[in-house]
Amino acid sequence: MKRVEMTSYDAAYDGFEWKIPAQFNYGGDVVDVWAKDPDRMALIWVNEAGEERRFTYADVRDLTNQFANYLTQKGVKKGDRVLIMLPRIPEWQIAMVGCNKLGAIPIPCVTMLTGKDVSYRMEHSGAVAVVTTAMEVGKVSDDVPVRLSVGEAAGWDDFKTELNRQSTDFIPAAVNAEDPAIMFYTSGSTGLPKGVLHASRGLFSWRVSAWYWLSLTEDDVMWCTADTGWSKAGTSILYGPWSCGATVLFYDGPFDLEHRLDLLQRYNVTVYCAAATEIRQLVQVDTSARDLSSLRLSVSAGESVDPDTVRAWSDKTGALLLDGYGQTETLMTVLNYPKMKLKPGSMGKPLPGTQAAILTGQGRRAVPGEPGQLAIRYPHPQVMLGYWNNPEKTKENFLTVDGTEWFLTGDTAYMDTEGYLFFAGRDDDVINSSGYRIGPMEVENALMEHGMVQECAAVASPDKTRGEVVKAFIVLKRGCTPSDDLVKELQDFTKALTAPYKYPRRIAFLDELPKTATGKILRRLLKEQEFEGWSA
Repeated sequence: MKRVEMTSYDAAYDGFEWKIPAQFNYGGDVVDVWAKDPDRMALIWVNEAGEERRFTYADVRDLTNQFANYLTQKGVKKGDRVLIMLPRIPEWQIAMVGCNKLGAIPIPCVTMLTGKDVSYRMEHSGAVAVVTTAMEVGKVSDDVPVRLSVGEAAGWDDFKTELNRQSTDFIPAAVNAEDPAIMFYTSGSTGLPKGVLHASRGLFSWRVSAWYWLSLTEDDVMWCTADTGWSKAGTSILYGPWSCGATVLFYDGPFDLEHRLDLLQRYNVTVYCAAATEIRQLVQVDTSARDLSSLRLSVSAGESVDPDTVRAWSDKTGALLLDGYGQTETLMTVLNYPKMKLKPGSMGKPLPGTQAAILTGQGRRAVPGEPGQLAIRYPHPQVMLGYWNNPEKTKENFLTVDGTEWFLTGDTAYMDTEGYLFFAGRDDDVINSSGYRIGPMEVENALMEHGMVQECAAVASPDKTRGEVVKAFIVLKRGCTPSDDLVKELQDFTKALTAPYKYPRRIAFLDELPKTATGKILRRLLKEQEFEGWSA
């Protein structure tokens, strides 16, 4: 696919069309191609202690060939599922791409999973192999046929030893565009986690957001702080950056504000991707003594970044901060772009080659400003094949309107007259108060403009008169003290910034908000707490 150079956002559409190859093997068609330049750097790994390992694309080619040979020797075949539960270490990339070369289906998982979590994923997916660290082997059943550990563990094959026994030559499997290529498990906010299965066309098409949102080139150093089990790691640590020939920085260590900034400076990071929570904390650190001149772009996704934080980050670093929207089922589909006019609070416009619409509950397209469910026109190469072994649930995500098929994201949004999209919340996050539908982000963005608010979450709270009212859970900035006067101040402040009916009638102060491992605020837990034991 030829990249369309963009002088402005709208120019990205000039001549753009999806050209998905009939066959695509990410390992062979991306990594091995970049490996023809023996000096091109693919990966720089560093840990908390300062240990560092560097890998060229040629190194990655050889190691992933050895990994694919190991799996083949153990009887793993194309289409088999392989659970990869590794921290931020280079063996993660090696295992992921090694599976891609063989045509096996990697299932990336965070190491925070419990033994019960692992057992569920193994049984649900029918995985025949597991790759993890020696510290985590106790979470895995002994009856798994293929077990490979990073570090020695009794009864397990040792990663380094086994790869060293294998040839560095391997012919990548023929993988069709519609063949399954990777599976992510959702966080399981309702019911058991679902396996989101993506095709090889997905691995190919994720480069487009790297082109236009991340604007990556061969000269960039990209650092994304997402954990290895989340789809964001796929697009912004592995498949996106390496499709562009960029170098990836991979840090294994705890979150520390000062150290984050040190790493940005030390490795001359040019593109930085982090959760909104992380950015909000970083803007409070003095950066005047650091040289961050290499940083030209920062991006965030998963939880909207409030306009005040966007301004503060750009003032401190000189780099743009661009918000974006995606989900495990579609990856990044609505984004802000470096050469696009930005609108505060907007998650941007659709990715080139993507048509988005807002659909109402009556199955019609909403007028500008009217909230409804965000939908992506189908077919679309980034949309999942489906939920693993759950065709009924998969079918629920698709709707045909006037002969056009749409993938339903499950998120509520609205579109303005210029085509900018604004996130309002998950369908089950929307607050219905006296007939008014209130998106939590509208309330949260207003509160985040207040100088004393560090983080916040707005949820529905039951009310006998109004059905539901808005309740805000607020984390104050360091040195700020909760009080009744502050509650009144925050309520009046919100009324001044958004429609008065949206203000939080109830406010609670917390030391921290509940979050997923990726930093997304768990409004669901706060809402459940409000409705527990409620009786109208």
